Amino acid sequence: MALYAIGDLHLANTVDKPMDVFGEAWKDHADKIREHWTSIVSPQDTVLIPGDISWAMTLDEVVPDIQWIHSLPGAKVMIRGNHDYWWTGIGKVRSLLPQQMYAIQNDSLSVGDVTVAGTRGWVLPSHPSFQDEDEHILQREVHRLKLSLDHAAKSGQPIICMLHYPPTGVDGEETVFTRVLEEYRVQLCVYGHLHGGSHRYAFNDTRNGTRYQLVSADYVGFTPVIL
Repeated sequence: MALYAIGDLHLANTVDKPMDVFGEAWKDHADKIREHWTSIVSPQDTVLIPGDISWAMTLDEVVPDIQWIHSLPGAKVMIRGNHDYWWTGIGKVRSLLPQQMYAIQNDSLSVGDVTVAGTRGWVLPSHPSFQDEDEHILQREVHRLKLSLDHAAKSGQPIICMLHYPPTGVDGEETVFTRVLEEYRVQLCVYGHLHGGSHRYAFNDTRNGTRYQLVSADYVGFTPVIL
């Protein structure tokens, strides 16, 4: 069994949201993802999807996108991204998911010999867009991350964490998220959210024992990357 990751699928089977407005690389991006995914992922593998799964606004609208993902090989483990407006209560989300599709929120999931934890995350205080009202959301996401990692720690297995927002900046500076990840000795943190020119802000390196890896779809060539 192999473990892969790809974030920011930005599917839009029921809404009018063409992604090529964000650059030529996004033209027919769902077809690219399907082609690459089916060529390398086997039914025994697992793919982590760290958020921005669908542009759907409601649970009804997201069903075709969930079915599209389900049709691809392997199990899938997901967290919520900032554009996953359809993701309401976790119970309702999980009730939509077919077999071998899992949603993490305040908990974790054992996958082979590792345990996967995660939460959405939020904009860091160092970001120019950060406002006073963001502090409350930031602290809530930190709390959710701790709940997920507490759950994961009980497994006794190495921990892989998914965040949607980058947990640190391009220089790998200490943040409230890196401190928590290091406290729980997370081995690998995969994240998304950064697209196009924002790729230059990615931190793909190891910091105090935790490796960080950007896996947004356009960054990885619309191909799940092996972890």
